[in-house]
Amino acid sequence: MKKIEAIIKPFKLDDVREALSDIGVTGMTSTEVKGFGRQKGHTELYRGAEYVIDFLPKVKLEIVIQEELVERCIEVISDAARTGKIGDGKIFVSSIEKIVRIRTGEQDLEAI
Repeated sequence: MKKIEAIIKPFKLDDVREALSDIGVTGMTSTEVKGFGRQKGHTELYRGAEYVIDFLPKVKLEIVIQEELVERCIEVISDAARTGKIGDGKIFVSSIEKIVRIRTGEQDLEAI
């Protein structure tokens, strides 16, 4: 089993969710986060004063799937989240050793 973590632009969340549903991904967790990379933030004007916004709003998706779906999932997230501009995000893949569904006690693949 693998865990995919994707950092994307907030307005792309619905597009990514729909695309993942279309390939059979049945669950994911999303979290509103802030961060910066090469984009380095930007400046905004508020009531005549200029502010530097270092951390930009992003959405972090966490998805646990079978290894056979990893490449397809990465492809779908990349296509749905891509704007072609700086700050589109990143995808991280890591291994999961064990999953336990708290309600039923199911483990590993049955718990996904």
